[in-house]
Amino acid sequence: MKATRAVLDYLKKGGVEYIFGIPAGSVNAMFDELYEIPEITPIITKHEGAASYMACSYAKYSNSLSVCIGSSGPGGTNLVSGAANAMREHLPVLFFTGAVPVPTMGLNASQELDAKPVYDSITKYSVTVQKAEDLLGEVVKAVEIALSGVPGPVHVALPIDVQLEKVTEQLIPDFPQKEDTIPTEDTIKHTAQQLIEKETGYLFVGQGIRGASEQVIELAELLDWPIITTPQAKGYIPDDHPLFAGIFGFAGHENASQLMNDGEGKTLFVIGSSLGETATNNYNTNLAKDRYVIQMDFDESVFNRKYEVDIPLKSDIQPGLRMLNAQLESMGLSRTTYEPSRSFATPTEEYNTQNVLHALQQILPVSNRYTIDIGEFMAYVVHHMDVFEPNTFDINVHFGAMGSAIGGAIGSHLAEPERPVTCITGDGCFFMHGMEMLTAKEYNMNVLFVVLNNARLGMVYHGHTLQYKRSHERLEQDPVDIAAMAKAAGVQSTRIEDLHELTPELVNDLRNQDGPAVLEVSLVDSNIPPMGDRVKFLSSFGK
Repeated sequence: MKATRAVLDYLKKGGVEYIFGIPAGSVNAMFDELYEIPEITPIITKHEGAASYMACSYAKYSNSLSVCIGSSGPGGTNLVSGAANAMREHLPVLFFTGAVPVPTMGLNASQELDAKPVYDSITKYSVTVQKAEDLLGEVVKAVEIALSGVPGPVHVALPIDVQLEKVTEQLIPDFPQKEDTIPTEDTIKHTAQQLIEKETGYLFVGQGIRGASEQVIELAELLDWPIITTPQAKGYIPDDHPLFAGIFGFAGHENASQLMNDGEGKTLFVIGSSLGETATNNYNTNLAKDRYVIQMDFDESVFNRKYEVDIPLKSDIQPGLRMLNAQLESMGLSRTTYEPSRSFATPTEEYNTQNVLHALQQILPVSNRYTIDIGEFMAYVVHHMDVFEPNTFDINVHFGAMGSAIGGAIGSHLAEPERPVTCITGDGCFFMHGMEMLTAKEYNMNVLFVVLNNARLGMVYHGHTLQYKRSHERLEQDPVDIAAMAKAAGVQSTRIEDLHELTPELVNDLRNQDGPAVLEVSLVDSNIPPMGDRVKFLSSFGK
């Protein structure tokens, strides 16, 4: 068999269902083998960058390895942003890139690039395979690394000749199974004792609680402590839970800020957050000031980075919290059950971003997942949109790649086809990866793309104006009718220019298409988004 067939048989055995990417001469050997493997569907995208974001989202919501492929040279470099994103979000994505034949390396072959060093700093493992008999073993090694310990992306470069060379029949090994990382019983007992003795505190939770919302809420109800989330963790704790105290960090809430800066809680229990810039409101020292700090994370490198930690708990979040909750109950704590109490916002008559988002959310089902792109609208989403059910928002504040939510919506749909998904994006992001609406169309994916079109890079415009007190005229652009673009591409679309046009009938008609739909919201919002602390941080330099 060809060396590449052994690799695909291994991926099939591991349950891989999709490979995201674009065919090209340097990787066509792999695509050719897929004719014989109907269990794996190639998702052919319009840009490798979008493919990488689809793969990231699929890994996140399928809770499994995802696979992405690009050609040698530019195809491989187009995947780099997605690999960096996967590294930041701890997502197990196997990136394949083509490579020129081994004998031509260093001879200025067409699309030649030594991709291994390019990927070294943004993956857990990067290798160029130079012998066909080593290919399967290297892929197996890479997958094991991707799924073990702290999950993350890996990269394997595939020279054309290595892919096509015949190898002897090889035993296809089983896929590795990730084993939970948990603390020792003594550590759990010590942590529980400290929590009881300190009496008051706050649960400060990040995106690492994905899949463990129930355990976080149980812990909060055992301790009767407020829950504060980072922007990246929006969507994991319902807004109507009485112990939810809001979001701290970028575009966060005043109540959460007051608790972090002036609250009397004696303990800060950080769960699943690396305490980065956007999560800590620019590394605010008040978070840990005069507080006993406990931090739970599966990545021990996050301990004591910026804030001194009294108890570092290396653990996967869900099993670690289960152990801790059981220990607290055995020590006499009982859980208080709370009834939902928050009333959700009602839009006013003003045609602005905040009201559009609230009106949209009143129409869409509570189980809808929102993939949120990068732009001024993201600040409004973080600050104003309501969370009805856990795991319903995907906000990539960390790496912050424009256009990533477009591919993210497609990856989410493939991972959970029964869950409705809506991408909230802007015109700037759409011009980067909006043609992936065609990918959704070609694969008959029911994804709603909501494009907030203000004919400018809104976050740049507002941020630049706030920071420098002026804005270059070229930060604003000529308006483009995006709905007309979508219609020309054969995608159902509608453009609105007034809040009253955003009706349940309109939205549900778009949602009930056999494929994707585009809702363009033509709106120039002159209000300043809730992003002032980010501007203050940037303005602190150069003085």
